[in-house]
Amino acid sequence: MRRLAILIGLAMAGAAQEQPQGIEKLAPYYPTPETIVTKMLDMGGLKAGEKMFDLGSGDGRIVIMAAQKFHADATGIEMDKDLYKQSTEKIRKLGLEKTARIINGDLFKQNYSSADMLTVYLLPASNSKVAPMLEKQLKKGTRIVSHDFEFPWTPEKVETIEDDGEGRSHMLFLYRIK
Repeated sequence: MRRLAILIGLAMAGAAQEQPQGIEKLAPYYPTPETIVTKMLDMGGLKAGEKMFDLGSGDGRIVIMAAQKFHADATGIEMDKDLYKQSTEKIRKLGLEKTARIINGDLFKQNYSSADMLTVYLLPASNSKVAPMLEKQLKKGTRIVSHDFEFPWTPEKVETIEDDGEGRSHMLFLYRIK
């Protein structure tokens, strides 16, 4: 029941967002709390210098934290122009342009073969659509951390985080490409 409420909330949160023509909307913008961002990057074992991607990067908070606190080479993919501009401007203001960037575009048209780790907060059906592309592109050992919703694979680790102060729990799923 709780997952259904989350899905409905996510759908309502994204209803007002404008979708660029020709790009499929895989999830509404629903920001991940900072505490969960840290847990996602910790769970994935992100290390300095590693290449990570955030699929559907929203306001860029995961990309920024990955570059700023984990010293990773972080790239976000975001289709919404306003969120892209907002996150790119924040990266510029923080002086992170060498290690953090946002691509304004379709996440299906990107190459993730250089990734050591991916973070994802997409709806379940979207994870299923993205999975075959990731299986083809990602190298063996690449880690994927998904927030709240599973991929059609067996997770290596599942973590439930009780109420983080926003009134609900979160689930994190860690996958490793074999």
